[in-house]
Amino acid sequence: MDRSDPEALVYLSLGSNQGNSRRLLEEAVRALGDLPQTRVIARSGLYRTAPVGYVDQPDFLNQVIALRTTLTPHDLLDATQDLERAAGRERSLRWGPRTLDVDLLWYDGMRLDDERLQLPHPRLEHRRFVLEPLAELAPGLVLAGGGTVAAALKRTADQTVERCDVTEV
Repeated sequence: MDRSDPEALVYLSLGSNQGNSRRLLEEAVRALGDLPQTRVIARSGLYRTAPVGYVDQPDFLNQVIALRTTLTPHDLLDATQDLERAAGRERSLRWGPRTLDVDLLWYDGMRLDDERLQLPHPRLEHRRFVLEPLAELAPGLVLAGGGTVAAALKRTADQTVERCDVTEV
């Protein structure tokens, strides 16, 4: 983080495949912008994506947002988990259906690996449903592997992701 700027640049991935996913994502973006010392500065379009891992479930709507915050990574993680709970998220099945899923993808270039949080997100470079919307906001962002978002996106060309017109969701 540039110590002359106390705000960290953060990218978050949002997803939902239960309930009114579009409304849940809208409410999550608004709630994230309402966090103390935090402001949303950009958001990608919405993407319809097939589930990963457990595939017997509806498609997801996904989006990436950029924000500026002075919250620590762990404080931001706590806040995102509170939002997930408030949206009715249940963690009963790994990679199962979710009303709301919020993942910290990248926190101002920080590397972190503890019992609660890994930064950058450990599967970021392998998931087109994250890379496609992230590329809208930061195609030149350098990832942990040393390559850019745009380069990682090319390596996931075999994964299906569809940009949604707002009227489609």
